Order: sequence, then structure tokens, then C-alpha cells
Amino acid sequence: MKPLVEFCASNASSYTQSVIEALEQDPDLDVDVVEYGCLGHCGECYMGPYALVNGDFVSAATAEELLEKIKAKIREDEEAFGKDFPF
Repeated sequence: MKPLVEFCASNASSYTQSVIEALEQDPDLDVDVVEYGCLGHCGECYMGPYALVNGDFVSAATAEELLEKIKAKIREDEEAFGKDFPF
């Protein structure tokens, strides 16, 4: 199963749209990218960019840093659980 990266629509409009596009267009990544109306992290949503990666909260000061943290989290999960782990 592919890693899952979830975004909040409100956060995307403010911070993470470029991250969503980068993940969807990266030929080296095979991930499912999903955008929801709300992920239930409303306080964090207005503070800065964030996403849920395989259900784990990942945040950063900038969109560029968030993209790198998402990629690192995906690599970490694949190393710990293998690529076939049901995320």
C-alpha cells in the first residue's frame, strides 16, 4: 500500500498548496495525496504548514521545510516497516 499524505483544505489555501503539487508531480514518489475540508488540527492549521503522513502529524516553519520533512517521514516509515506495510 502507498504512503498516505493528508492535507487540510484551509491549510492548503494558506500554506501547503505548493507541497501538494510537488508531491503529486514527483516521479520518484509513489504516494497517495488527499485533501480534506478539515483534519481536526484547527489550532495548528492557522499557525503554519502541516500534514498527516501515515496518520502522524508533521509540521514545519515553511512549505519547503514541510516537503522535506514529509519525504523524510515516508523514508523513515519505509525503513521501519517496509514498503508493503499497510499504512
